[in-house]
Amino acid sequence: MSDIILLLLNMCFPVLAGLEMLLNRKEGSQKELARKALTAMIIAGCFLILNVSGKEKSVLLFSIGSELPVYFHMDALGRLLAAVVTVVWTASICFAGEYMKKEEDQKRFFGFFLVVYGVLMALCYAGNLVTFYLFYEMMTLTTVPLVLHTRTREAITAGIKYLLYSLCGAYLVLFGTYVLNHYTTSLNFTPGGTLNLAAVTGHETLILTAAFLMILGFGVKAGMFPLHGWLATAHPAAPAPASAVLSGVIVKMGVLGVIRVVYEIVGADFIRGTWVQKTWLTLALITVFMGSMLAYRENLLKKRLAYSTVSQISYILFGLALLQPEAMTGAMLHVVFHACIKSCLFLCVGAVIFRTGKTKADQIRGIGKEMPVTMICYTIASLALIGIPPASGFISKWYLAEGALDSGISVFFWLGPVVLLISALLTAGYLLPVTMKGFLPGDTYDYAHLEKKEPVKAMVIPVAVLACLSLLLGIFCGPLVQYAGQIAEVML
Repeated sequence: MSDIILLLLNMCFPVLAGLEMLLNRKEGSQKELARKALTAMIIAGCFLILNVSGKEKSVLLFSIGSELPVYFHMDALGRLLAAVVTVVWTASICFAGEYMKKEEDQKRFFGFFLVVYGVLMALCYAGNLVTFYLFYEMMTLTTVPLVLHTRTREAITAGIKYLLYSLCGAYLVLFGTYVLNHYTTSLNFTPGGTLNLAAVTGHETLILTAAFLMILGFGVKAGMFPLHGWLATAHPAAPAPASAVLSGVIVKMGVLGVIRVVYEIVGADFIRGTWVQKTWLTLALITVFMGSMLAYRENLLKKRLAYSTVSQISYILFGLALLQPEAMTGAMLHVVFHACIKSCLFLCVGAVIFRTGKTKADQIRGIGKEMPVTMICYTIASLALIGIPPASGFISKWYLAEGALDSGISVFFWLGPVVLLISALLTAGYLLPVTMKGFLPGDTYDYAHLEKKEPVKAMVIPVAVLACLSLLLGIFCGPLVQYAGQIAEVML
């Protein structure tokens, strides 16, 4: 009973803390709001530690009608995603304590920030497709205020676009859920899938179509072509701490949805070798290349990082689409590494904007002289994202390439590694010039009027922690590789 209470507290406490902040009529100071939000996150983090350190647990919360149970189950995949979400969320909320001083409606921001975290915990622990869909929709609705926060014309346009794209994706998922409900023994997430093969016979095309539409639907949140357009609009419009979690965490919930459907409802064996797998692989590789090219051509820093996310998340989707153990291990590793790396990069850019007001890549010449610690963290995270050893990105991309070569899938076994390599070169092309211009501004730079603009420790520390994780998770990757490998082994 105590295990069930802990699981529910992990999900409900941050939601209740956020609602209390939103509904409390008392307008607290910015410092007080930030302290309350960080305290709530620390308590929620303690609940998480108690949960993940214990045994697997399940709880049936209630049923919608007689056949739609809202059911939670903590498995290895859920534990991993919950830990990643908590690390990034804690770092971002710590950073926001100082960053949000220049923003209005701080109570609303911190309140929704906590509510979204609780919803994400429920998504990580969802034990069946009905529960996952319920909280997936709730995630969309509760993250819209983060995108709309500044209430500028740009933010409102971005919020509407984000909502419309998300709803389109959700309807595709809902249609697939209707279909699968008739051809499965259960909608509970079960490694290997739950298809009723006797019922499926003669309806294979319908099941494959439903599975593909669900991949597309969840791919909206993951930024996969052709429904990726919202991402590069919404992420730059939000405040930097929100951009960090949108790009580092929220997009991973689309990935989680794909894993749950492909590996735990339909089953990898049913999709392997079909038009669904080949189309999925094609869309993923198109997105990898397209996102990198768009980022390379973009001058606005936050938008450049948003396009980068479009590309990097499809690294993960490509690994999953191979339906191969090593590739899936690489995909799971990239989920973790990209969350730390991209959140670090967005917070670094946020710190630059906060201290200088400069938002474009061609404006920040000499910024490494003015904000050396921030830009060192940016450089470490950039090298990790490119895949320079021994940083973390190298490890995940190695497994992805190895998985592709071992898959034996016609064309894709060699095309995948080639596209990943080209994307890595483009990643270096859009990230490293910021470092080079920042630390090597040239002889025309006005050194006489150099002014140190490093942000306060409350902003620097979370950035430094994420940068260190981006590096150290690659150097000491053994336990994480083993854990991801165990997940892949169970799923396949």
